[in-house]
Amino acid sequence: MTSVYGVTFVGAREQITSRLKERGWRAEDDIYKTACYAARITLDSLHTMFSSAKLIMNWLTECAHLVASNGKPVSWTTPLGLPVVQPYRHRERHSVKTVLQRLIIVENSERLPLALARQRSAFPPNYIHSIDSTHMMMTAAECYHQGLSFAGVHDSFWTHAGTVDRMNTILREKFVDLHSCPLLDSLLLEFQRELPHVAFPEVPNTGTLDLSTVRNSPYFFS
Repeated sequence: MTSVYGVTFVGAREQITSRLKERGWRAEDDIYKTACYAARITLDSLHTMFSSAKLIMNWLTECAHLVASNGKPVSWTTPLGLPVVQPYRHRERHSVKTVLQRLIIVENSERLPLALARQRSAFPPNYIHSIDSTHMMMTAAECYHQGLSFAGVHDSFWTHAGTVDRMNTILREKFVDLHSCPLLDSLLLEFQRELPHVAFPEVPNTGTLDLSTVRNSPYFFS
């Protein structure tokens, strides 16, 4: 799961180390060697199985790097028209000593320099979350139009038991509607309008998945 958040080999190794210890492993040398091996195999397998997803993640990261390197925070507009701006900057900390305690005051201002690494690494998951939230809003709006009760948190959608089947149909239809749009092409055009002098990489080629099959997939969303 954390691969889309830019997990490193060290991060993967530490996650696997924690799981091994939970299973009762005690020998530190065995834990370290096993975790290193498993982390390497896991990351290699993810890149092989989800090669297209990895290409898109790399493309998003590269675009974010180009935007931030030109002195601008990474920003984009969701398919529903919501503007998003990444706030990551190098915040200044000031220490204030009083008679009772020492306080740390953090200044947060747009005049502060951009945190380039954070702007770059955070963009892929933030962009995906913005698309997921768009899907949720589209589903909520359609449920409202059809008279269904709806509530949701992140990727958990709720309705009354008697209308679950109708909601399942709606959320699949809205997913197909959303992802039939050229989302990455639109994102690239937005970047190019913002920074016309920058040579952004081309959008990765699309695959051969037939999105319409989502409508009949029982485990697409359950």
